[in-house]
Amino acid sequence: MYYTVETKKTFDEAVTDLEQTVKANGFGVLHIHNLGATLRSKGINFTEECKVFEVCNPGQAFKVLSVDMRLNMALPCRISVYTENGNVKIGYIEPIKMLGALSNDASLIEIAKEVESSMIKMVTDAS
Repeated sequence: MYYTVETKKTFDEAVTDLEQTVKANGFGVLHIHNLGATLRSKGINFTEECKVFEVCNPGQAFKVLSVDMRLNMALPCRISVYTENGNVKIGYIEPIKMLGALSNDASLIEIAKEVESSMIKMVTDAS
């Protein structure tokens, strides 16, 4: 259900490289949530780093929404760069499995395969 890779890059390097590769692969970065900073700003002793990228390929999103408008709740795709026990990781929830859990429509699975192929490339390029 989760696709995660570990990188030898620093957290900041992985964040910068992910942002660049997302754009280079035809996706846009809609927003980056800095969960670590948000939690710390609320007084929570959160020692890890975590930035969640909301990414979208408009053409793919249109295809998904054309099949089932309810899937807007599963969009946009999210890719995270985070630390865990001193290691930097990049990962996401696999679109094929997520959409497969939400719908049995074969056309959605084909779209999810295309998106997942792009996401694997983005994570690999960033790591």
